Order: sequence, then C-alpha cells, then structure tokens
Amino acid sequence: MKTLKRVLLLFFAIVLLAVFYNYPKLNIIAGYSAKSTASSVFLANRTLAFTDSTDNNFSPINLASDELDDDEKAIYSSAFGLLTRKAVYREGLGSVLTVKGKELEENLKVPKRKSADFKTPFPYGSGEPKDSVFANIDYKRLNSAVNSMFDEVNKTRAVVVIHKDKIIAEQYGKDFDKKSRLLGWSMTKSITGTLFGVLHCRGNIDLHKNSIFSEWENDERKNITIHNLLQMNSGLEWNEDYNSISDVTKMLFLAEDVTTTQLKKSLVGKPNETWNYSSGTTNLLSKILRDQFKTYQEYLDFWYTDLIDKIGMNSMVIETDLSGNYIGSSYAWATARDWAKFGLLYLHNGNWNGEFLFDEDWVKYATTPTPSSDGWYGAQIWLNAGNRYPDVPKNMYSFNGYQGQNVFILPDQDMVIVRLGLTKNADVNHFLSEILNSFN
Repeated sequence: MKTLKRVLLLFFAIVLLAVFYNYPKLNIIAGYSAKSTASSVFLANRTLAFTDSTDNNFSPINLASDELDDDEKAIYSSAFGLLTRKAVYREGLGSVLTVKGKELEENLKVPKRKSADFKTPFPYGSGEPKDSVFANIDYKRLNSAVNSMFDEVNKTRAVVVIHKDKIIAEQYGKDFDKKSRLLGWSMTKSITGTLFGVLHCRGNIDLHKNSIFSEWENDERKNITIHNLLQMNSGLEWNEDYNSISDVTKMLFLAEDVTTTQLKKSLVGKPNETWNYSSGTTNLLSKILRDQFKTYQEYLDFWYTDLIDKIGMNSMVIETDLSGNYIGSSYAWATARDWAKFGLLYLHNGNWNGEFLFDEDWVKYATTPTPSSDGWYGAQIWLNAGNRYPDVPKNMYSFNGYQGQNVFILPDQDMVIVRLGLTKNADVNHFLSEILNSFN
C-alpha cells in the first residue's frame, strides 16, 4: 500500500510539473486558436467547423478546442481544460484577445470608412472588371500554372494575375471566392510601411529622426532612426519564432499593448548594420504613426482615408489590440482583388487614377536593399535582389506573409500576382516563372 501511495504521489507530482512547465505554451496555443477562430468566424464569415478543420488544423494549435458564443460575438478556446482564452469581435476593429485583469472598453471609437464603389470597374472601383484578351499570352499555359497551385500540397485559396491593369487569370479554392476576406499576416507590414511613405511624401515626417522614444533617451538606442526601423535594421534584440514561446508569440497572444514588446528590448547590434526581421519593430512603427496625430480618432481614420479606402480596398480591416493600436505587423484582412490593388499602387509608383499617394522616390527607397539583408529586404517590403526566386526578374519585389501570403510586383512585365494560401512550402519560383513563360 505504501508503495502504491508513493507511485501515485510521484505520478501526480510529474503531472503538476508538466502542467507548470507547459502552462505558458498552453496559454499561447489557446490564444492563437481563440484569435484565429474569432476573426475567421466573425470577420471572414466562415464557420467554426471549417476554421477548426483548416486554419487551426496544425500542431500544436489543433490541441485546443473552441466554443462559439454568438450573442457575445466571442470564441472561447480551451487547452485540455486547463486553461481557457477568450477572443471578442468588435465591428470595425476586428477580433481581439482578452487579457486577464483588462476590461474591454465600451463605446469604442472605430475608423470612419468610405463605402465601396461597385459601379466603377476594377481596379479603380470594386465593380466587375472589363473583359480583355492579350494576343501575346498563352492562356492555356497561364491557367495551367495557376491551377497547379490548387492542390493538397499548396493549399492555395486565391490567385489573381494582373497585366496592364487587367485581370488575366483568377481562381479560388473550394469555399472561397472574390468576396472572401483573407488574412495577409505580415503583408500587413507593407501597409504600415506605406503609410510612412504617404507622410514622407507630404513632408510630414522625417525618416532620419532619432531619439524617437523617451525610453531610449539615456542609452545608445537614442541613435536608432525611423529609417532603421523601416528597414528592420535597428540592432534591437528580437526573436521571431512562431514555433516556440518567443518575442513574437508573446506579443501577439499575451500582450495587451503590442507596441511595448520591442520598445523594451535592448541593443544587441548596431543600427544600420544588423538586419533582423521583427514583427515587434513594425508595431513600434504603428506607435510612431499614432504619435503623429493629436487625437486617437485621427490615427484610426488615417490608415483608411489616406491609403486603404483611398484606393478602394474597402474590404480591408486592420485589427487593433486591447490598447487601441493597429497590429500593423500581422492582422490585415482583405479580398484577393483588394490585395491586388495594393500591388498596383506600387506598380504605378504611388499614382492611383491620377492622384499620387506617394511618388517614385518612395518606391525606390522602399525597394532598396537593406544593408546586411543580402538583398532580401527593403523598407517593410521583400526583394528578389538576393535571387530568392532564381527564375524571376531580380527587380521583382513583394509583400509576404506567414503561411504563404504574397503580392508580387513585376515592374518590367507590368504585372501584379497575388497568391494566398495556407502553406509556405509551395514552389513559388516555378509558379511565377510559368506565368511569365506564358507570355510570347
């Protein structure tokens, strides 16, 4: 009997130790599941069952179980019944993870939005595009290249190919169509960076300003400039690992204010000499944008009135954190066609139907390789200067996001290619090269 008691005590001690050790992981697992599900169900209008079987169906997120509260517009996600996280949907602001001890504000301010123009054809409106056929395109080869991305391996949800402002190929996966909002993940960074382009080209911000934050005034971080942050080249410590308890997962799934995680980090390198990809850096940029305005309402509106709705990306929603900051690193949702409009804005050097939101100098700046990035990165934009895609022109650049979200801009070919999916393992080089090879 004594031996049995000892065995049972040892067993329970091991279980308690395992729970204690894995509790932070369970917090992030349940947090991810709750946030992902709430946005999918309430913002993208998908079902709970569909979301659990697709977006959340990978290890370890599939260990969480989700419950829907339609009246509260909330999702409760439980990790083995040991821990439960809650995400709540707010109209106009998207879904947000709640944090223990932090009450949700009532009477929240929301951005003022412009209604979509469904009369004007795409791309300058949201109406149906005019039919067009180009004699120099092998459409059979083009459509074959696009169709190759829609299988169980590539898990593509949407592809839109645009040439000379015309949609020349468009395809959607099962349960998706031209009205489906799709999460861009880190393509949101390019939205955030572009807002600096808007301000810079108006002369409203100095990209080489240092001493940005009072928290940095008394140490070497005071030398960091906005330019360094835009290029991910500040030298600040950051761990961007989605497979562990890291800076980025703690920021996205535990923090009530996403702008403070990177703010508190110390220097581990030298500004302009230490490129390190960091979602925390982009959320610092969101904080800087907020500081440019006298009121919170102006900050909320600016993202839409001066960029998003200005070019008719009316389906787009940028989600905010509990402190009201746009999560500029990760959470923009839009249709594939609206993501394509963003690419077209850059293809046209900031000129949108005769109005310049920014100019060619900004495009050159944003697509100039960051020192020490090996030609991979510009200012919140990915580059092919480092030959990441060897069979594609080196001057191609792109907005990229987690799990294979891409908007590719090919200036010489007058093309924008959008591909949105659920895997980063797709052979994008072959996909892009086949599209290019369909031109005679």
